[in-house]
Amino acid sequence: MSDHITLEQHLETWAGADYLRSATAATVASLASAAREIAGIVEAGPLAGALGAHRGEAKGGDFQTELDVRANDLLAVALARAPVAALASEEMDAPLPLNAGAPLAVALDPLDGSSNIDTNVSIGTIFSLLPVPPGSGGAEPAVFLRPGSDQVAAGYAIYGPQTAFVLTLGEGTDVFTLDPARGTFVRTAAGVRVPVRTREFAVNASNYRHWDAPVRQWFDDCLAGAEGPRGENFNMRWIASMVAEAHRILVRGGIYVYPGDAREGYRNGRLRLIYEANPIAFLMEQAGGAASTGRARILDRVPRMLHERVPLVFGAREDVERVDRHHLSPEQKPERSPLFAQRGLFRV
Repeated sequence: MSDHITLEQHLETWAGADYLRSATAATVASLASAAREIAGIVEAGPLAGALGAHRGEAKGGDFQTELDVRANDLLAVALARAPVAALASEEMDAPLPLNAGAPLAVALDPLDGSSNIDTNVSIGTIFSLLPVPPGSGGAEPAVFLRPGSDQVAAGYAIYGPQTAFVLTLGEGTDVFTLDPARGTFVRTAAGVRVPVRTREFAVNASNYRHWDAPVRQWFDDCLAGAEGPRGENFNMRWIASMVAEAHRILVRGGIYVYPGDAREGYRNGRLRLIYEANPIAFLMEQAGGAASTGRARILDRVPRMLHERVPLVFGAREDVERVDRHHLSPEQKPERSPLFAQRGLFRV
């Protein structure tokens, strides 16, 4: 139930007179303002234009849609008015300098779930805030090439039946829902907790033949249900919108698994470490969940490049740890063909 605290009130109370906290609060407020504008465009759907139309390719070969570009532009304009030194976006090749000397850098996936734009499925904006190191110009790539544990805030806006703004400031994970009548976000869930175990998983099972043995074994154990080694029945969900999967897990639990696999371009995973994995991992850990590459904690990984991709497993802590054990414990690996016995799925 809502406690009727607005996002602005929450940020003001949290920030107090602290300089970095005040800058963080102002930046989050700017992100929320842009999210409201994006939500209006999404709500209009085809009345706002051909939002799913291809506009080209982003860095690394992912296609860009009309809404990807419009969302990126709206967020860049909003952040230019905030205490942000530079913006790194999945839609841009290099960081965009904004305000020299500002204390924060922001990394964005402006529009997650682009393939679902025309099907009226939930999509979202994912964001990550990092402090600018002392002595740094603020706009060089090195500012962003740091472990996710350095984040001071992270979250996402999800555009669905309701528009929600999910946020962590490093002190738990809270959900704010957009009140259309007032045009403001109101807190509707504070201190969200992800159950430590789950009987629901999200994975694209059509890629089973490309997976390495550890993921196949984990998946087979789930499918075996009550008669198998897990001793209970499972449900599977797959939306193909990572932000929607994350929101469902925060609301009712579950685990999300997007491994690397044998397909060309997928060997090291597909999701971006800086723009997607790090902020979602921060949210999950602050809600009592976990996030890993399948071998190691996501937030410990140091990016080597802006658009680095990683495998991603997140959600219920015990179930994430189980996936990790399938990769790290030799006694859990079944005998397989030489191909799967030698290939490493979660390459790091």
